[in-house]
Amino acid sequence: MKRSYAIGIDIGGSSLKCGVVDDGGKLLYSFRFPIDQTYTQGEIIALIIAAVRKCAAQAPDKVRGVGIGFPGIIDNNIVIGGADNLPDFIGVELGNIITDSTHLNVTVDNDVNMMGIGEQLYGAAVGCTDVVFLTVGTGIGGSLIINGQPYGGYKNRGAEMGHITISHGGKRCACGALGCLEAYASVKALVSRYAELHEVSYGDEFTGQLIVKNYLAAEPQAVTAMHEHFDYLSSGIAGFVNIFSPQKVVIGGGISEAGSFYIEEIGSRVRRKTIPVSSKHTCIVAAKLGNQAGLLGCAAKAFMI
Repeated sequence: MKRSYAIGIDIGGSSLKCGVVDDGGKLLYSFRFPIDQTYTQGEIIALIIAAVRKCAAQAPDKVRGVGIGFPGIIDNNIVIGGADNLPDFIGVELGNIITDSTHLNVTVDNDVNMMGIGEQLYGAAVGCTDVVFLTVGTGIGGSLIINGQPYGGYKNRGAEMGHITISHGGKRCACGALGCLEAYASVKALVSRYAELHEVSYGDEFTGQLIVKNYLAAEPQAVTAMHEHFDYLSSGIAGFVNIFSPQKVVIGGGISEAGSFYIEEIGSRVRRKTIPVSSKHTCIVAAKLGNQAGLLGCAAKAFMI
């Protein structure tokens, strides 16, 4: 059977991941461009164009399209607002710019939405029509699959899963609001709480990996910090389950790979906090695709053009 090919471009905080993927989800070729220095809008766009051309040259046959995952709000292939490390991207018609330069069909979406698509088609949520996807890291990102289709709300401005309020008048979040899930359940929040329990300032010497290690060794501060993390995160997830009743809640991000205990702890707490009828068919699972989820999701979205 003849295969089709697409290019995925996943733009993250420190690198631009690029690759050629076939329509079976097999990654045939990939590489990275570092973007951890300060880059202008024009420089980033030039890197994307160079990446597309490099990938197209490696594809076994004609490329069907290009999918770009971008950290920000995307509406109709236009970047309405980018992430903190990409501040120049406001109102940029990124899809048209890349199409004009490469003469390929291009689709652009939020990077976490792309990860969710990747997990649905090739990873932990294969065969599911209704999925909540969360990535837990410095912040908390999320995406929704409803009735088999990605859902981002009106003009793709929604699905900000990390920014539901879980504490009225609570901590200030990076988004500017008070009491967001991200402010309490992200890895950044976990590390901050752990440092507080040790009565020291937030420092680079503390990481999520270290806290997990110390938690498994039953260090009291790590146990307290992790239990609070589990409770906050499960409270947010319980709300999503009660609203959407998904078949799966897929949790990604480096901390989700800490071990089976992590997903089990969250799952047990979610089950205690949800309406039984809403959670009856819901499984809490870890993401399977790791750092390839975005790349594969971008390519999968390109196949949908």
